[in-house]
Amino acid sequence: MLLSLAQWLQTLSPEFGAFRVFQYLTFRAVMAALTALMIGLLAGPYVINRLRTLKIGQQVRSYGMETHLVKSGTPTMGGVLILMSIAISTLLWFDLSNRFVWIVLFVTLGFGAIGWVDDWRKVVNKDPEGMGSIEKYFWQSVIGLLAALYLVFSISEVSNMRVLDLFLTWVRSGFDVNLPPKAGLQVPFVKVINYPLGVFGFVLLTYLVIVGASNAVNLTDGLDGLAIMPVVMVGSSLGVFAYVTGSAVYSKYLFFPYIPGSGELLIFCAAMAGAGLAFLWFNTYPAQIFMGDVGALALGAALGTIAVIVRQEIVLFIMGGIFVAEAVSVMMQVSYFKYTKKKFGEGRRILKMAPLHHHYEKSGWKETQVVVRFWIITMLLCLVGLSSLKLR
Repeated sequence: MLLSLAQWLQTLSPEFGAFRVFQYLTFRAVMAALTALMIGLLAGPYVINRLRTLKIGQQVRSYGMETHLVKSGTPTMGGVLILMSIAISTLLWFDLSNRFVWIVLFVTLGFGAIGWVDDWRKVVNKDPEGMGSIEKYFWQSVIGLLAALYLVFSISEVSNMRVLDLFLTWVRSGFDVNLPPKAGLQVPFVKVINYPLGVFGFVLLTYLVIVGASNAVNLTDGLDGLAIMPVVMVGSSLGVFAYVTGSAVYSKYLFFPYIPGSGELLIFCAAMAGAGLAFLWFNTYPAQIFMGDVGALALGAALGTIAVIVRQEIVLFIMGGIFVAEAVSVMMQVSYFKYTKKKFGEGRRILKMAPLHHHYEKSGWKETQVVVRFWIITMLLCLVGLSSLKLR
Protein backbone atom coordinates (compact mmCIF):
# COMPACT_ATOMS: atom_id res chain seq x y z
CA MET A 1 0.00 0.00 0.00
CA LEU A 2 2.73 2.45 0.97
CA LEU A 3 4.73 1.44 -2.11
CA SER A 4 1.82 2.39 -4.36
CA LEU A 5 1.41 5.68 -2.50
CA ALA A 6 5.12 6.46 -2.82
CA GLN A 7 5.06 5.71 -6.56
CA TRP A 8 2.02 7.96 -7.01
CA LEU A 9 3.67 10.83 -5.13
CA GLN A 10 6.77 10.57 -7.31
CA THR A 11 4.65 11.10 -10.39
CA LEU A 12 3.30 14.35 -8.96
CA SER A 13 6.55 16.18 -8.33
CA PRO A 14 10.35 15.64 -8.30
CA GLU A 15 10.24 16.87 -4.71
CA PHE A 16 9.01 13.44 -3.68
CA GLY A 17 12.08 11.74 -5.13
CA ALA A 18 13.14 10.62 -1.66
CA PHE A 19 10.28 8.13 -1.71
CA ARG A 20 12.28 6.06 -4.20
CA VAL A 21 13.66 4.26 -1.14
CA PHE A 22 10.32 2.43 -0.97
CA GLN A 23 11.26 0.59 -4.14
CA TYR A 24 14.03 -1.25 -2.31
CA LEU A 25 12.84 -4.63 -1.12
CA THR A 26 15.28 -4.77 1.78
CA PHE A 27 14.12 -1.40 3.12
CA ARG A 28 10.49 -2.43 3.04
CA ALA A 29 11.36 -5.75 4.71
CA VAL A 30 13.05 -3.99 7.61
CA MET A 31 10.11 -1.62 7.96
CA ALA A 32 7.64 -4.52 7.81
CA ALA A 33 9.45 -6.25 10.66
CA LEU A 34 9.55 -3.09 12.76
CA THR A 35 5.89 -2.31 12.02
CA ALA A 36 4.73 -5.80 13.01
CA LEU A 37 6.92 -5.67 16.13
CA MET A 38 5.48 -2.33 17.26
CA ILE A 39 1.89 -3.37 16.55
CA GLY A 40 2.38 -6.56 18.56
CA LEU A 41 4.04 -4.84 21.51
CA LEU A 42 1.50 -2.00 21.66
CA ALA A 43 -1.61 -4.13 21.11
CA GLY A 44 -0.43 -7.04 23.26
CA PRO A 45 -1.61 -5.75 26.68
CA TYR A 46 -5.02 -4.81 25.26
CA VAL A 47 -5.47 -8.21 23.61
CA ILE A 48 -4.44 -10.04 26.79
CA ASN A 49 -6.83 -8.00 28.94
CA ARG A 50 -9.62 -8.44 26.41
CA LEU A 51 -9.18 -12.21 26.30
CA ARG A 52 -9.06 -12.32 30.08
CA THR A 53 -12.27 -10.28 30.27
CA LEU A 54 -13.98 -12.66 27.86
CA LYS A 55 -12.67 -15.54 30.02
CA ILE A 56 -10.96 -17.16 27.06
CA GLY A 57 -8.51 -19.13 29.18
CA GLN A 58 -6.50 -22.27 28.49
CA GLN A 59 -7.94 -25.49 29.89
CA VAL A 60 -5.10 -27.78 30.98
CA ARG A 61 -5.93 -31.49 30.67
CA SER A 62 -5.81 -33.41 33.94
CA TYR A 63 -3.83 -36.25 32.32
CA GLY A 64 -1.13 -33.87 31.10
CA MET A 65 1.95 -32.59 32.89
CA GLU A 66 1.19 -31.88 36.55
CA THR A 67 3.48 -28.84 36.49
CA HIS A 68 1.25 -27.25 33.84
CA LEU A 69 -1.90 -27.19 35.97
CA VAL A 70 -0.95 -23.73 37.26
CA LYS A 71 -1.29 -22.45 33.69
CA SER A 72 -5.01 -23.16 33.64
CA GLY A 73 -6.91 -19.97 32.86
CA THR A 74 -4.04 -18.25 31.02
CA PRO A 75 -5.56 -16.36 28.05
CA THR A 76 -5.32 -18.33 24.83
CA MET A 77 -6.17 -17.58 21.17
CA GLY A 78 -3.28 -15.11 21.24
CA GLY A 79 -2.55 -16.08 17.66
CA VAL A 80 -5.06 -13.36 16.78
CA LEU A 81 -2.42 -10.83 17.88
CA ILE A 82 0.20 -12.45 15.65
CA LEU A 83 -2.04 -12.65 12.60
CA MET A 84 -3.26 -9.09 13.04
CA SER A 85 0.32 -7.80 13.24
CA ILE A 86 1.40 -9.82 10.19
CA ALA A 87 -1.60 -8.85 8.07
CA ILE A 88 -1.46 -5.11 8.78
CA SER A 89 2.30 -4.87 8.34
CA THR A 90 2.31 -6.96 5.15
CA LEU A 91 -0.52 -4.99 3.58
CA LEU A 92 1.29 -1.73 4.36
CA TRP A 93 4.65 -2.68 2.89
CA PHE A 94 4.29 -5.24 0.10
CA ASP A 95 3.59 -4.68 -3.59
CA LEU A 96 -0.19 -5.12 -3.80
CA SER A 97 0.10 -6.60 -7.29
CA ASN A 98 2.21 -9.54 -6.11
CA ARG A 99 0.25 -12.77 -6.43
CA PHE A 100 2.50 -14.87 -4.19
CA VAL A 101 2.01 -12.73 -1.10
CA TRP A 102 -1.76 -12.81 -1.61
CA ILE A 103 -1.84 -16.60 -1.75
CA VAL A 104 0.30 -16.85 1.40
CA LEU A 105 -2.05 -14.43 3.16
CA PHE A 106 -5.03 -16.48 1.98
CA VAL A 107 -3.57 -19.71 3.34
CA THR A 108 -2.40 -18.12 6.60
CA LEU A 109 -5.71 -16.45 7.42
CA GLY A 110 -7.67 -19.48 6.20
CA PHE A 111 -5.85 -21.85 8.54
CA GLY A 112 -6.10 -19.20 11.25
CA ALA A 113 -9.89 -19.24 10.83
CA ILE A 114 -9.90 -23.02 11.27
CA GLY A 115 -7.85 -22.69 14.44
CA TRP A 116 -10.09 -19.90 15.71
CA VAL A 117 -13.20 -22.05 15.38
CA ASP A 118 -11.41 -24.94 17.09
CA ASP A 119 -10.22 -22.75 19.98
CA TRP A 120 -13.61 -21.04 20.33
CA ARG A 121 -15.43 -24.34 20.66
CA LYS A 122 -12.93 -25.62 23.22
CA VAL A 123 -12.70 -22.52 25.39
CA VAL A 124 -15.98 -20.64 24.99
CA ASN A 125 -18.38 -23.47 24.24
CA LYS A 126 -16.58 -25.76 26.73
CA ASP A 127 -16.40 -28.53 24.14
CA PRO A 128 -13.25 -30.57 24.97
CA GLU A 129 -13.09 -31.96 21.44
CA GLY A 130 -13.33 -28.57 19.75
CA MET A 131 -13.47 -29.03 16.01
CA GLY A 132 -13.53 -32.75 15.23
CA SER A 133 -10.42 -34.15 13.56
CA ILE A 134 -12.33 -35.10 10.40
CA GLU A 135 -13.91 -31.66 10.12
CA LYS A 136 -10.58 -29.94 10.81
CA TYR A 137 -8.66 -31.97 8.23
CA PHE A 138 -11.45 -31.45 5.71
CA TRP A 139 -11.15 -27.66 5.85
CA GLN A 140 -7.36 -27.84 5.96
CA SER A 141 -7.48 -30.02 2.85
CA VAL A 142 -9.81 -27.62 1.04
CA ILE A 143 -7.52 -24.64 1.61
CA GLY A 144 -4.35 -26.67 1.00
CA LEU A 145 -5.60 -28.12 -2.29
CA LEU A 146 -6.87 -24.75 -3.54
CA ALA A 147 -3.46 -23.24 -2.84
CA ALA A 148 -1.69 -26.19 -4.46
CA LEU A 149 -3.80 -26.00 -7.63
CA TYR A 150 -3.01 -22.31 -7.97
CA LEU A 151 0.69 -22.59 -7.18
CA VAL A 152 1.39 -25.44 -9.60
CA PHE A 153 0.61 -23.09 -12.48
CA SER A 154 1.57 -19.80 -10.81
CA ILE A 155 5.18 -20.86 -10.20
CA SER A 156 5.44 -21.97 -13.82
CA GLU A 157 4.24 -18.64 -15.24
CA VAL A 158 4.83 -14.94 -14.59
CA SER A 159 1.31 -13.50 -14.44
CA ASN A 160 -2.21 -14.54 -13.50
CA MET A 161 -3.33 -14.40 -17.15
CA ARG A 162 -0.55 -16.78 -18.11
CA VAL A 163 -1.55 -18.97 -15.17
CA LEU A 164 -5.08 -19.20 -16.56
CA ASP A 165 -3.75 -20.03 -20.03
CA LEU A 166 -1.56 -22.82 -18.66
CA PHE A 167 -4.46 -24.22 -16.65
CA LEU A 168 -6.70 -24.28 -19.73
CA THR A 169 -3.92 -25.90 -21.74
CA TRP A 170 -3.60 -28.57 -19.06
CA VAL A 171 -7.35 -29.28 -19.17
CA ARG A 172 -7.48 -29.38 -23.00
CA SER A 173 -4.49 -31.72 -23.11
CA GLY A 174 -6.32 -34.31 -21.05
CA PHE A 175 -4.47 -33.33 -17.86
CA ASP A 176 -1.10 -34.01 -19.41
CA VAL A 177 1.29 -31.09 -19.68
CA ASN A 178 4.98 -30.76 -18.91
CA LEU A 179 5.95 -28.23 -16.26
CA PRO A 180 9.24 -26.27 -16.39
CA PRO A 181 12.18 -27.62 -14.35
CA LYS A 182 11.72 -24.96 -11.65
CA ALA A 183 8.42 -26.63 -10.71
CA GLY A 184 10.23 -29.87 -9.92
CA LEU A 185 11.47 -31.04 -6.53
CA GLN A 186 14.70 -29.16 -5.87
CA VAL A 187 17.48 -31.11 -4.18
CA PRO A 188 19.63 -29.03 -1.79
CA PHE A 189 23.43 -29.20 -1.74
CA VAL A 190 23.46 -30.37 -5.39
CA LYS A 191 23.78 -28.13 -8.45
CA VAL A 192 20.79 -27.90 -10.78
CA ILE A 193 19.26 -31.26 -9.88
CA ASN A 194 15.51 -31.55 -9.56
CA TYR A 195 12.98 -34.30 -10.00
CA PRO A 196 9.97 -33.67 -12.29
CA LEU A 197 6.74 -33.96 -10.34
CA GLY A 198 4.06 -33.31 -12.92
CA VAL A 199 0.89 -31.45 -12.01
CA PHE A 200 -0.58 -34.13 -9.77
CA GLY A 201 2.74 -34.79 -8.06
CA PHE A 202 3.24 -31.08 -7.37
CA VAL A 203 -0.29 -30.72 -5.98
CA LEU A 204 0.13 -33.75 -3.72
CA LEU A 205 3.51 -32.59 -2.42
CA THR A 206 2.24 -29.05 -1.82
CA TYR A 207 -0.81 -30.33 0.03
CA LEU A 208 1.33 -32.53 2.28
CA VAL A 209 3.82 -29.74 2.99
CA ILE A 210 1.19 -27.13 3.87
CA VAL A 211 -1.07 -29.36 5.96
CA GLY A 212 1.86 -31.25 7.47
CA ALA A 213 3.73 -28.09 8.49
CA SER A 214 0.56 -26.62 9.96
CA ASN A 215 -0.13 -29.60 12.22
CA ALA A 216 3.55 -30.05 13.11
CA VAL A 217 3.79 -26.49 14.46
CA ASN A 218 0.52 -27.02 16.29
CA LEU A 219 1.91 -30.11 18.04
CA THR A 220 5.06 -28.19 18.99
CA ASP A 221 3.07 -25.42 20.67
CA GLY A 222 2.98 -26.98 24.12
CA LEU A 223 5.45 -24.98 26.23
CA ASP A 224 5.94 -21.27 26.84
CA GLY A 225 7.78 -19.83 23.84
CA LEU A 226 8.59 -23.23 22.37
CA ALA A 227 6.89 -22.85 18.98
CA ILE A 228 7.11 -19.15 18.24
CA MET A 229 10.88 -18.73 18.23
CA PRO A 230 11.52 -21.62 15.79
CA VAL A 231 8.80 -20.13 13.59
CA VAL A 232 10.66 -16.80 13.62
CA MET A 233 13.99 -18.45 12.78
CA VAL A 234 12.67 -20.74 10.05
CA GLY A 235 10.50 -17.98 8.58
CA SER A 236 13.43 -15.56 8.48
CA SER A 237 15.60 -18.17 6.78
CA LEU A 238 12.91 -18.80 4.17
CA GLY A 239 12.86 -15.04 3.58
CA VAL A 240 16.50 -15.27 2.48
CA PHE A 241 15.61 -18.01 0.01
CA ALA A 242 12.71 -15.89 -1.25
CA TYR A 243 15.06 -12.97 -1.85
CA VAL A 244 17.43 -15.20 -3.83
CA THR A 245 14.80 -16.93 -5.99
CA GLY A 246 13.17 -13.57 -6.73
CA SER A 247 16.41 -12.12 -8.07
CA ALA A 248 17.50 -13.00 -11.61
CA VAL A 249 21.12 -12.23 -10.69
CA TYR A 250 21.42 -14.06 -7.38
CA SER A 251 19.38 -17.08 -8.47
CA LYS A 252 21.57 -17.57 -11.54
CA TYR A 253 24.77 -17.17 -9.55
CA LEU A 254 23.68 -19.61 -6.82
CA PHE A 255 22.06 -22.11 -9.24
CA PHE A 256 18.54 -21.55 -7.89
CA PRO A 257 15.38 -21.43 -9.99
CA TYR A 258 14.37 -17.89 -10.85
CA ILE A 259 10.76 -17.32 -9.78
CA PRO A 260 9.70 -13.75 -10.65
CA GLY A 261 7.78 -12.14 -7.81
CA SER A 262 8.85 -14.57 -5.10
CA GLY A 263 11.25 -12.00 -3.62
CA GLU A 264 8.28 -10.03 -2.33
CA LEU A 265 7.69 -12.87 0.15
CA LEU A 266 10.58 -11.39 2.11
CA ILE A 267 8.09 -8.74 3.27
CA PHE A 268 5.76 -11.38 4.68
CA CYS A 269 8.64 -13.28 6.31
CA ALA A 270 9.93 -10.09 7.91
CA ALA A 271 6.47 -9.22 9.20
CA MET A 272 6.14 -12.75 10.61
CA ALA A 273 9.48 -12.38 12.38
CA GLY A 274 8.51 -9.03 13.88
CA ALA A 275 5.09 -10.27 14.97
CA GLY A 276 6.62 -13.43 16.41
CA LEU A 277 9.16 -11.54 18.49
CA ALA A 278 6.44 -9.24 19.80
CA PHE A 279 4.35 -12.25 20.79
CA LEU A 280 7.37 -13.87 22.45
CA TRP A 281 7.57 -10.80 24.72
CA PHE A 282 4.29 -11.95 26.30
CA ASN A 283 4.64 -15.69 25.66
CA THR A 284 8.02 -16.25 27.29
CA TYR A 285 8.04 -18.18 30.56
CA PRO A 286 5.85 -17.69 32.53
CA ALA A 287 3.51 -16.99 29.63
CA GLN A 288 0.90 -14.26 29.86
CA ILE A 289 -0.82 -15.57 26.74
CA PHE A 290 -0.87 -18.68 24.53
CA MET A 291 -1.18 -18.58 20.76
CA GLY A 292 -3.67 -21.45 20.52
CA ASP A 293 -4.58 -23.26 17.33
CA VAL A 294 -5.48 -19.97 15.67
CA GLY A 295 -1.81 -19.04 15.68
CA ALA A 296 -0.06 -22.41 15.43
CA LEU A 297 -2.07 -23.76 12.49
CA ALA A 298 -1.76 -20.47 10.59
CA LEU A 299 1.98 -20.02 11.09
CA GLY A 300 2.77 -23.62 10.14
CA ALA A 301 0.70 -23.33 6.97
CA ALA A 302 2.46 -20.05 6.11
CA LEU A 303 5.89 -21.68 6.42
CA GLY A 304 4.80 -24.58 4.24
CA THR A 305 3.36 -22.33 1.53
CA ILE A 306 6.44 -20.12 1.39
CA ALA A 307 8.71 -23.18 1.18
CA VAL A 308 6.71 -24.48 -1.78
CA ILE A 309 6.85 -21.16 -3.63
CA VAL A 310 10.62 -20.82 -3.23
CA ARG A 311 10.99 -24.56 -4.05
CA GLN A 312 12.67 -25.45 -0.76
CA GLU A 313 10.44 -28.18 0.65
CA ILE A 314 13.39 -30.37 1.62
CA VAL A 315 15.21 -27.43 3.22
CA LEU A 316 12.06 -26.69 5.26
CA PHE A 317 12.17 -30.31 6.44
CA ILE A 318 15.75 -29.71 7.60
CA MET A 319 15.32 -26.29 9.21
CA GLY A 320 12.03 -27.27 10.81
CA GLY A 321 13.57 -30.41 12.28
CA ILE A 322 12.05 -29.69 15.70
CA PHE A 323 8.57 -29.52 14.16
CA VAL A 324 9.23 -32.76 12.30
CA ALA A 325 10.50 -34.51 15.43
CA GLU A 326 7.45 -33.41 17.43
CA ALA A 327 5.04 -34.68 14.77
CA VAL A 328 6.90 -37.97 14.28
CA SER A 329 7.01 -38.56 18.05
CA VAL A 330 3.22 -38.34 18.23
CA MET A 331 2.72 -40.64 15.23
CA MET A 332 5.16 -43.19 16.64
CA GLN A 333 3.62 -43.08 20.10
CA VAL A 334 0.05 -43.49 18.87
CA SER A 335 0.91 -46.18 16.31
CA TYR A 336 2.97 -48.24 18.77
CA PHE A 337 0.30 -47.91 21.47
CA LYS A 338 -2.42 -49.19 19.12
CA TYR A 339 -0.19 -51.99 17.80
CA THR A 340 0.77 -53.28 21.22
CA LYS A 341 -2.78 -53.01 22.52
CA LYS A 342 -4.01 -55.11 19.63
CA LYS A 343 -1.20 -57.67 19.94
CA PHE A 344 -0.73 -57.90 23.70
CA GLY A 345 -4.04 -56.55 24.98
CA GLU A 346 -2.23 -53.69 26.68
CA GLY A 347 -1.02 -50.48 25.05
CA ARG A 348 2.66 -49.70 25.48
CA ARG A 349 4.56 -46.47 24.89
CA ILE A 350 7.88 -45.63 23.28
CA LEU A 351 8.19 -42.24 24.97
CA LYS A 352 7.26 -41.31 28.51
CA MET A 353 4.80 -38.84 27.00
CA ALA A 354 4.16 -37.33 23.59
CA PRO A 355 4.80 -34.88 21.96
CA LEU A 356 8.56 -35.03 22.36
CA HIS A 357 8.92 -31.96 24.57
CA HIS A 358 6.79 -33.64 27.26
CA HIS A 359 9.04 -36.70 27.15
CA TYR A 360 12.01 -34.55 28.14
CA GLU A 361 9.97 -32.86 30.87
CA LYS A 362 9.10 -36.30 32.23
CA SER A 363 12.81 -37.13 32.06
CA GLY A 364 13.65 -34.32 34.47
CA TRP A 365 14.32 -31.33 32.22
CA LYS A 366 12.81 -28.04 33.34
CA GLU A 367 10.41 -26.36 30.94
CA THR A 368 12.83 -23.52 30.23
CA GLN A 369 15.63 -26.02 29.52
CA VAL A 370 13.51 -27.82 26.94
CA VAL A 371 12.49 -24.57 25.27
CA VAL A 372 15.95 -23.00 25.03
CA ARG A 373 17.62 -26.23 23.92
CA PHE A 374 15.02 -26.70 21.18
CA TRP A 375 15.71 -23.10 20.12
CA ILE A 376 19.43 -23.84 19.89
CA ILE A 377 18.79 -26.94 17.79
CA THR A 378 16.54 -24.95 15.46
CA MET A 379 19.20 -22.26 15.09
CA LEU A 380 21.77 -24.88 14.10
CA LEU A 381 19.36 -26.51 11.64
CA CYS A 382 18.59 -23.13 10.07
CA LEU A 383 22.30 -22.55 9.57
CA VAL A 384 22.55 -25.94 7.88
CA GLY A 385 19.64 -25.03 5.63
CA LEU A 386 21.12 -21.64 4.78
CA SER A 387 24.43 -23.27 3.94
CA SER A 388 22.68 -24.90 0.98
CA LEU A 389 22.66 -21.46 -0.65
CA LYS A 390 26.34 -21.85 -1.45
CA LEU A 391 27.24 -25.47 -0.78
CA ARG A 392 25.91 -26.93 -3.99
